[in-house]
Amino acid sequence: MKFVTAIIKPFKLDDVRDALAGVGVQGITVTEVKGFGRQKGHTELYRGAEYVVDFLPKVKLEVAIEAKQLDRVIEVIVKAARTDKIGDGKIFVTDLEQVVRIRTGETGKDAL
Repeated sequence: MKFVTAIIKPFKLDDVRDALAGVGVQGITVTEVKGFGRQKGHTELYRGAEYVVDFLPKVKLEVAIEAKQLDRVIEVIVKAARTDKIGDGKIFVTDLEQVVRIRTGETGKDAL
């Protein structure tokens, strides 16, 4: 099993969610986060004063999947989230040792 974490632009969330549903991903966790990468924030003008926005709004998606789905899941996230501009985000993949469905006590891939 694998645990996929994707950091994307907020306005791409619906596209990514629909793409993941299209390949059979049954559940995702979404968190609103702030951060920066290479773009290191930007400056904005507010009431005549310029200020630096260090952390940009992002969305973090978390998905637990079977290992055989990994390549397809990464492919659809990249395709749905890409804008070809700086700040499109990143995908992190980690091994998932154990999953337990609390309601039924199912474990492993049955709990996904």
